[in-house]
Amino acid sequence: MTTFVLVHGASSDHRYWSRVAPLLVASGHDVVAPDLPLADDTAGFAQYADAVVKAVGTRGPVVLVGQSMGAFTVPLAARRIPTKLLILLAPMVPMPGETAGAWWTTTGHRAAVEAHAAELGLDPARLDPVGDPWTTFFHDLSPDLVAELESAGAPVQSGAVFGLPYPLERWPDVPTRVVAARDDRLFPLPFVRRLASERLRVQTEVVPGGHLVALGHPQEVATTLLRLAGEIGSG
Repeated sequence: MTTFVLVHGASSDHRYWSRVAPLLVASGHDVVAPDLPLADDTAGFAQYADAVVKAVGTRGPVVLVGQSMGAFTVPLAARRIPTKLLILLAPMVPMPGETAGAWWTTTGHRAAVEAHAAELGLDPARLDPVGDPWTTFFHDLSPDLVAELESAGAPVQSGAVFGLPYPLERWPDVPTRVVAARDDRLFPLPFVRRLASERLRVQTEVVPGGHLVALGHPQEVATTLLRLAGEIGSG
């Protein structure tokens, strides 16, 4: 049995994993999906990692999965939790000392989105975190699921953490895999592939779906997580 620790991104919570977690449990594994203290203006990356460590307790070794900005949290947690594998899903791949606010500029995110928008024939102004959610985030989801998400609303996200230097001194000595969403309009596939190669020296796995891939394509995400964990286990 593997314990999968599923860490959400910004403006999100454990519900992001609500369709993947049951599939992992049905396959005989344990799942921990903590909520990060996103609304707390005093919470930094250390407190985000604290929430993960507290939720995991004495379990281990675990597979830590970080989606989007969750990729800032899981490497810090891996320094404190016995971890056999890190998986970054549709991620913001961080660098030591970088702020999450500066990440968008230092990575060349805008140029990548503009190129992707041109390929799709879309206005690039609509493809950003505060743009049109239907275009950026909901484009591959069913109308019923979109209605459910809109009814629930997004958790409050403090902006304070975006100005804090990332406290990671070096990437943890843990096998790391990057999984990109093929149809992600926020973090286009070529962009994620470049960051994975430049910053982590790893190749990128690809699953179908947009940025909310765990909601839109839970079976594909669960299958990929299980396969990657199994490869580490058999290695």
